[in-house]
Amino acid sequence: MKLYGTSLSPFVRKVLVVLAEKGVEFKHVPLRFHDPDPRFRAASPFGKIPALEDEDFRLADSSAIIHYLERRHPEPAMLPREARDLGRAIWFDELGDTELFPLLVKPFVQRVLRPRFMNQPCDEAVVARCMTEELPRVFDHLEGAIDGPALVGGAFGLADISVATGFHNLHLAGEAVEPKRWPRLAAYVAGILERPSFQAAIAARQG
Repeated sequence: MKLYGTSLSPFVRKVLVVLAEKGVEFKHVPLRFHDPDPRFRAASPFGKIPALEDEDFRLADSSAIIHYLERRHPEPAMLPREARDLGRAIWFDELGDTELFPLLVKPFVQRVLRPRFMNQPCDEAVVARCMTEELPRVFDHLEGAIDGPALVGGAFGLADISVATGFHNLHLAGEAVEPKRWPRLAAYVAGILERPSFQAAIAARQG
């Protein structure tokens, strides 16, 4: 099994965490998006990361890959079995991918990607607006949704992986959740990112 994609990507990190939690052996190929590698492009025809190659089967998109891995390697489960918990887990996965990360990535783009990879200056006004006006709405929601170490069904799973993964990018940009304003969210994020599977994913090759 091969997983394509740099560990700087929160979406690649999602799959790295699941593979670590399930103890699946694989080879990590830390390519960036739109890399011309032919095997990568066979798995991801539009050049997005992550992409998976498992024998003769190829698949792209983090959520699709995780659902595949859940059936291929069912233990330990990353998705709950009870209908309502499953629905909530999928909803949190969507929230993490489409509502939360597009905001968490803004400071990362400005302070890390633009100066380091694009030779462009950081726009601190973008960072300030994100931290003071855009992210608080989502942080407020998560603060009210958290009532323990896991978001759904009392067990760590896809919901937690999808919500927490982008906070590492926020930390790389020198920002974090204010614990005085959002104490439950700050403690929750810290606890999830300290899991061995997340630490292994964070330490994986960036490319």
